[in-house]
Amino acid sequence: MTTGTTTVSTTGTTASSPSTSQPNLSQTTGNSAAILGLGIYRPRRIVPNSEVIEEIDSSDEWIQQRSGIKTRRFAGPDETVQFMSTAAARQALGNAGVEATQVDGIIVATISHLLQTPAIAPAIAAELGADKPVAFDISAACAGFCHGVALANDMIRAGSARHILVIGVERLSDITSRSDRGTAFIFADGAGAALVGPSQTPGIGPVVWGSDGERFDLIRQIEDWRDVVADEAPTMPHLTMQGAEVFRWASFEMAKVAQEAVDAAGIATADLDVFVPHQANNRITDTLARAMKLPEHVRIARDIVDQGNTSAASIPLALARMIEEGEAKSGDLALMIAFGAGLSYAAQVVRVP
Repeated sequence: MTTGTTTVSTTGTTASSPSTSQPNLSQTTGNSAAILGLGIYRPRRIVPNSEVIEEIDSSDEWIQQRSGIKTRRFAGPDETVQFMSTAAARQALGNAGVEATQVDGIIVATISHLLQTPAIAPAIAAELGADKPVAFDISAACAGFCHGVALANDMIRAGSARHILVIGVERLSDITSRSDRGTAFIFADGAGAALVGPSQTPGIGPVVWGSDGERFDLIRQIEDWRDVVADEAPTMPHLTMQGAEVFRWASFEMAKVAQEAVDAAGIATADLDVFVPHQANNRITDTLARAMKLPEHVRIARDIVDQGNTSAASIPLALARMIEEGEAKSGDLALMIAFGAGLSYAAQVVRVP
């Protein structure tokens, strides 16, 4: 289906000039899908900067200037990846008015489910009481939630599913070194879920996604598991990040991707109501907004200030906060863009549920 003068392909590129008369959140064929409900889980423990500065020889002022973070959430022993995911999923189902037995698929985006196999998604499906849905995990780090939304949209449009839960969840506190000055103050825990389902009008735009494998090593797990096992005194592998290089890449390359996603949706940046970037760093968010020349009326997610960087969970957590605080309302056009390890990225325009 097309609207205006824009023909949009399934790869997320436009074949002619975009029309600003009305958004085109559909592709050329298939059913329509939208996010029907959101749910989140924030761990109980709030960790201020004062708790992390000693081991990294830092200060509250330095952390806030560098990232914008004042506090973050760390999960307790009982707040497992499965527990947080299930809580967020139940809330999303309730907000959408859909029963777990109506769910055809569950996609979990995470890098901190620490079993190599099986995936956590089938266990979440069983706990929710879903009726034998397709259930699998994806590993695209911070971009995982947007990847999951794109997959769910395509599955529904193709007719292979009707309702799909997309969950972004992380317990990054398990794999973050408390003495790593580049990461100890950044990463945090939490979960967010979106129920994607059929809609009379399209609510999810074409995805613009990809990867830059030449920069594969900029964000990564430090140790290979084989080296850990061989060590006489093994310790948990930790994440490491080359922050300056990641900042430059995300600040400028992702502005181009964001604009491509807006163009693919058949709208102009002035048509956006909400901007929900991955909550990596407030300085990256500011740079993206300037590079895109976002109008002043576009509200920008700042969940990182109180939540920290939760990787795959960051976008649903950020969007949910905007809804809770009245900065986003049902029907608003929101641009979501996420980027991280790999380096992988994905962006799409969606209707706020």
